[in-house]
Amino acid sequence: MQPWTRALILLFAALFALAQSQTKSNDLGLRGDRFKPLTADQLTPEQKTMVDHLLKGERAGLNGPFNVLLRSPEMGDLAQQFGASMRFHSSIPKKLNEFAIILTARFWGAEYEWYAHKRAALMAGMEQPIVDAVTANRRPSGMDKDEEIVYNFCTDVLKNHQVSDAVFKATRDRFGEKGVVDLMGVMGWYNFVSMMLNVDRYPLPEGAKPELH
Repeated sequence: MQPWTRALILLFAALFALAQSQTKSNDLGLRGDRFKPLTADQLTPEQKTMVDHLLKGERAGLNGPFNVLLRSPEMGDLAQQFGASMRFHSSIPKKLNEFAIILTARFWGAEYEWYAHKRAALMAGMEQPIVDAVTANRRPSGMDKDEEIVYNFCTDVLKNHQVSDAVFKATRDRFGEKGVVDLMGVMGWYNFVSMMLNVDRYPLPEGAKPELH
């Protein structure tokens, strides 16, 4: 091989590697359907601030509703901070908080939310038969007292748009008024998330199958 040929090949290889690197660095890993995934070079300063907060926060990622929320980044950044507070810093224990999330996801038929938080609920200690019953839209049997309180509260809110005096008292007596408000907070956030995911028709990861019918 002539020296100039070798040099030309090396030059093309370097240019290709540079192009690949630039493409990769421009890809934020956002996904969507009706809302086209944004790339780094499309972001406004306000969107860059929101992305920076998300990547440095406890989620450390951009999956879920954030490609949608970036269309209104001032609101979206405030919303994601509220969502992080409700997901990671609620007074409700993690297992029960995830229970409230999957009940909300099931109510909305939000497939991606279900996919993500079903796994989180199981990792937090939810029993598989309880998750399976929620999948089938049935009242689970074998719930412990705390799970039953959360189930009754969440299903009353979602289906009746109210809670009975007995359900309210049981929830307040067990978790306090702060717990009642935190339960409504996490449900409120994930109702909002479900709405965004469903309106966007947010895709499941490759190979994942829809589970809610």
